[in-house]
Amino acid sequence: MVQKIYQLPELDYKYDDLEPAYSADLLEVHYSKHHQAYVDGANQTLSDLAAARDKTDFGKLKQLQKDLAFNVSGHVMHTLFWRNMSPSDGKGPDAALSKAIDRGFGGIDALREQFQAAGGSIQGSGWAALSWEPLSETLVVEQIYDHQGNSSCGAQPIMVMDMWEHAFYLQYRNEKMLWIKAFWDLVNWQDVGERLQKAQKGHSLV
Repeated sequence: MVQKIYQLPELDYKYDDLEPAYSADLLEVHYSKHHQAYVDGANQTLSDLAAARDKTDFGKLKQLQKDLAFNVSGHVMHTLFWRNMSPSDGKGPDAALSKAIDRGFGGIDALREQFQAAGGSIQGSGWAALSWEPLSETLVVEQIYDHQGNSSCGAQPIMVMDMWEHAFYLQYRNEKMLWIKAFWDLVNWQDVGERLQKAQKGHSLV
């Protein structure tokens, strides 16, 4: 029996609230189909691991560990993604976030350029992420391949942009730079600022 540990989070907005930057059709498919698949995959893997423990049969453990990391990370990244976006209120970063951006990048324009380049140059599937790196106590831009590869140990994403094709192709086709530029119209800077404060205090990702 599949353990129902992970659940699809509720959205804070309706499917059409992010239009025109993100269409209702794209949001519904991305959220209810793709994100749901990661939730289901994570729960199924937990059930498979429990069965392996019961039987003391760990012949497939290596693959199950990969499946768990892939699906749980996909669930976490998408949960963060939905909350990073909102209907535009025209507001930018607050003072604390602006100060951290200035320290890490020299200003918001420099952050945008690097973030866009990170998203546009991902090979295959992955994410662009603005992350808090606790060792240096600064913000960094990362490319996260799939959902969990190529990120710094301990770095905590506070803003992510999904660059898997399923995140934009239905609306933007192969013009992924159009999606990258449209993303800035959706950024919920209040959420990003609150996540920075939580990350600086060592609080959880989502």
